[in-house]
Amino acid sequence: MAGISAKEIKTRIRSMESTKQITKAMEMVASSKLRRAQSRVANSRPYFEILYNSITDIVQQNADLSSPYLTQRPANKAIYVVIAGDRGLAGGYNSNVLKMAQAEMKGKDVTALPVGRKAADYFKARNIPILTQQYAEAEDMTVGDCFSVAKQLCKAYLAGKCDEIVVCYTNFVSVLTQTPGTLRLLPLVHTKSRQQSSDILYEPGSVEVFDAIVPEYVGGILYGALCESRAAEQAARRTAMDSATQNAQDMIADLSLKFNQARQAVITQEITEIVAGSNSSF
Repeated sequence: MAGISAKEIKTRIRSMESTKQITKAMEMVASSKLRRAQSRVANSRPYFEILYNSITDIVQQNADLSSPYLTQRPANKAIYVVIAGDRGLAGGYNSNVLKMAQAEMKGKDVTALPVGRKAADYFKARNIPILTQQYAEAEDMTVGDCFSVAKQLCKAYLAGKCDEIVVCYTNFVSVLTQTPGTLRLLPLVHTKSRQQSSDILYEPGSVEVFDAIVPEYVGGILYGALCESRAAEQAARRTAMDSATQNAQDMIADLSLKFNQARQAVITQEITEIVAGSNSSF
């Protein structure tokens, strides 16, 4: 701070105080959105669990079940659904999931389906084929959109346009911990477990029901991943804004100390000049 006047330091203090107010407000907004996002995560899990249990029950009851959704084939072509945010200022939330997706895609013939403006911009800048940019605004994506995407993906899979469908998202572990992860949507894994008896009757038949609920299952997974990512994003933004607020406070304290030192130096200089002038008069 050498050579900087007290007035300039005071201007910087006012600037940092303004920044602190902004980051504090953003932290409070993120905290409010985080509570709603956590509620959606909790509410979405029972639906997913019911679908998953139904699919598992059908597979276990039908050891010779034949479905294109269970057919394992070489993953020559893949579609990656990548969920990121629409804005920054969320720590490493966006960069972590996008770097992980890029690493997973390396060496593969892939098409991306970005959810979120950051994901759309990322793949567009790297000339990676994009299936659609219809869902480039993650904030506007609804549960109905998730099921629409699921039907579109299942249709592409059944038509042989892709051999594998993967979703990349961020798991919400806690307010302080968010971990990016991947989950293969299709093909499903045919678990070879012991056949179990069940009182559930499927009409018109278990195979028909299985093929009908797989798109619903994929949609439920996508919605669950979207809810997890939204909660993780708000938690990351809250943590980042809290850290920024604390850093601003520390800088204000440091600048205040420098300001007091500069003001004291000015006062000392003035006293020295008065004393020197007084002595010269004698």
